[in-house]
Amino acid sequence: MPAELNFSFAAVILAAGRSSRMGRPKMLLPWGQTSVLGQQIELWAKISASQITVICAADDSAIQAELDRLGFPAANRIFNPEPARGMFSSIQCAAQWTGWQPALTHWAIALGDQPHLKLSTLRTLVDFARQHPAKICQPAFSGHARHPVVLPASGFKSLAVSRAHSLKDFLQDNASLVELVTVDDPGLELDLDGPSDYESALKNFKG
Repeated sequence: MPAELNFSFAAVILAAGRSSRMGRPKMLLPWGQTSVLGQQIELWAKISASQITVICAADDSAIQAELDRLGFPAANRIFNPEPARGMFSSIQCAAQWTGWQPALTHWAIALGDQPHLKLSTLRTLVDFARQHPAKICQPAFSGHARHPVVLPASGFKSLAVSRAHSLKDFLQDNASLVELVTVDDPGLELDLDGPSDYESALKNFKG
């Protein structure tokens, strides 16, 4: 059977950050008829992720309430007991988690604050990963690698024991496995760090 036919992926949505520069929880900010977090979950559902998970701080009751409101399964929530250690600690929590569906072959690591990405961008990335099943795949815009990052099982599992200090370091350590797909989506350049970023995203990227 061709490798590309044996492809099942999970989405790992990172939502454990403190949103200190935004001044309020950015995962809960309004986005269309839902929230920033709700939009992310919807996007990955639309491209048929086999399993969608959200990684959040263990003591973040506001995120829990939002996930309850969205009807997001408790079984697919991953808790980071030490979110202050940074984003990579959340990624490692996901890699160490034991609740993954056994048939999964790939994992897409997505920043929780990317509700503005085009659905076609995610489709292009996932299709590219399906065509390059042994590679770590990233979208590229303006010549730079961006998020989300799709990893095959071997790469994802190695995150659990990696001594890298960040995902960027991990990717640099595994540069020979990284493949980029150029995508025409200016939203890939935008980080929702502060209020002006959020307003820009609403103005320029909300469909």
